[in-house]
Amino acid sequence: MPNIKSAKKRVKVINNKTLRNKMIKSNLKTTLKKADTDTTEESVKLAIKRVDQACAKGVMHKNKAARKKSQLQKKLNAAKSAE
Repeated sequence: MPNIKSAKKRVKVINNKTLRNKMIKSNLKTTLKKADTDTTEESVKLAIKRVDQACAKGVMHKNKAARKKSQLQKKLNAAKSAE
């Protein structure tokens, strides 16, 4: 445990950021799983939105976000053409 006041504050701030990141990641994983099982346009749109939010918050790298969005769109297009 830190003794210096600024170090104590950093620990608090890091804990808050960790909780925020965990919440964003969890929400992202849930929406991605829903989009994988239920490939409707609404679920894919929501998943793409969550990916963009995670990327904006710095939880996900921009290239990974682009790759995920591309994969989701590809699945949606395949599901549409199969109908």
